[in-house]
Amino acid sequence: MATPWPRPRVVVSACLGFEAVRYDGSLIPDEFVAALRAHVDFVPICPEFALGLGSPRPPVRLVESEGEVRLVQPGTGRDLTEAMAEFAGRFATSVGDIDGFILKNRSPTCGVKDARVYAPNEGGPRRRQPGLFAAAMAKAFPDLPMEDEGRLTNRELRANFLTRVFASARLRDVRTFGELVDLHTRYKFVLLAHNPRRARELGRGLAGARSLPWHDALAEYRRMFMATLQHPPTLGRFADVAAHLYGFVADHLSAEERAHFRAALAAYRRRALPAEAILTLLRSWAVRFRVEYLSAQTLFEPYPPELESLSTSARG
Repeated sequence: MATPWPRPRVVVSACLGFEAVRYDGSLIPDEFVAALRAHVDFVPICPEFALGLGSPRPPVRLVESEGEVRLVQPGTGRDLTEAMAEFAGRFATSVGDIDGFILKNRSPTCGVKDARVYAPNEGGPRRRQPGLFAAAMAKAFPDLPMEDEGRLTNRELRANFLTRVFASARLRDVRTFGELVDLHTRYKFVLLAHNPRRARELGRGLAGARSLPWHDALAEYRRMFMATLQHPPTLGRFADVAAHLYGFVADHLSAEERAHFRAALAAYRRRALPAEAILTLLRSWAVRFRVEYLSAQTLFEPYPPELESLSTSARG
């Protein structure tokens, strides 16, 4: 990609390699977070520490009583529900432009999906839900990617998180309608791989956006764009997109090369070949035959190539 990479701003749980602010006074180094430091501007935060609870501290937990979930500190008897809601509100309005969240899993404040909810009177866990801070951030920033460090050991989730974070940062750099059209053109096949229906709706919306005030048009485009990228591409959708891209170079290829691509795509559909192999093949042909429209597609490089090993490792 010819243009420089943006530096996304990502809110991260401070205990993930930044500060020893866990309830037990510990710090948890995370390989993925550490690798991102060269490419991302992190905004570390520990909601519990920010409330003045200190570290180490008596643990807090989510407790459900009479249909209401409260954030309490059993060791002290403190109810921190309102204080956490007020802090989350202040943080959301003061943090500025951000592009995503990496939060601590299983935390009663930062857990994205898996904070334990306990019964009252020291009863056992009943179910799981987002932590209070994570839930507040999801409500305040519904378009942004939010994952925990546990889920990001899955390579598909890692790749999708990176794609969305860098796409969000690129959108923040758009200043004119022409730049927006150029971004949309470059992301066309990324969008189609994620959600073809929404991708087509986004294209139609962009066509009619010139009649809107610029900031309104950009905000609506951003909302639809980020919603389109919400879920990772399926195998079938990626295969369809790869076949479409192949159409740009097919006439330049020999019969042997065309047969090779068809065999490679069939192997991908059987999960015998990774998507990266298909993309490498198509990109090499785009460069070889100087198909500039194809070479410019973000699908080939949606985030810095140095991070590719993180999204394609054997883990997850």
